[in-house]
Amino acid sequence: MQKLLLAVDRLSTWFGKACAWTVIGLTLLITWEVFSRYVLNTPHAWVLDAQIMLYGVLFMSAGAYTLAKSGHVRGDVLYGFFSPRTQAGWDLALYILFFLPGIVALTYAGWFFANESLAIREQTFNADPLPVYPFKFVVPIAGAFLLLQGFVEIIRCVMCLQTGEWPKREEDVEEVDVDKLKEMVNVKDADIDALDSLVVKQGGQP
Repeated sequence: MQKLLLAVDRLSTWFGKACAWTVIGLTLLITWEVFSRYVLNTPHAWVLDAQIMLYGVLFMSAGAYTLAKSGHVRGDVLYGFFSPRTQAGWDLALYILFFLPGIVALTYAGWFFANESLAIREQTFNADPLPVYPFKFVVPIAGAFLLLQGFVEIIRCVMCLQTGEWPKREEDVEEVDVDKLKEMVNVKDADIDALDSLVVKQGGQP
């Protein structure tokens, strides 16, 4: 079971990282448009729509990735003090009551909206129209990835309720944990304070 959970984690990670490359396209597009608009005096009406759609791809695709890394915002002020079983119980209830209905509705409705857009070959409303329907399919695809990752998280909750410990998950780039960094280099707060005092003394000498 653990191998299956980690396999889905890797799939969500791959999807998120693959779509993250839209940041490069978005950056290049904005840079080029600023140069074209203010230096060449040649603005393009379609660029704003393209920016919005690229950002939409980035935003939608990040959901499953962030869930796989347990990176979504939660009320850590209380949650962090709970035991793993209590955390799992709360998570399981919230997944069933809110996550599943919301994401199923998003994926289901997104699929129909995307197909309707494809049927009419929907375009943006400007002088240089862009096709919209390819980007609308991002909604159900991202919803499906998020739903799959959600089922994995529900399984993790059940396993934690049974064992009292959270199952391991795929590791990835995270914010620096200062306390862990201190442990890695075997440095204590007292050592840092002593070094600070030494620097202050040396700085005060002529």
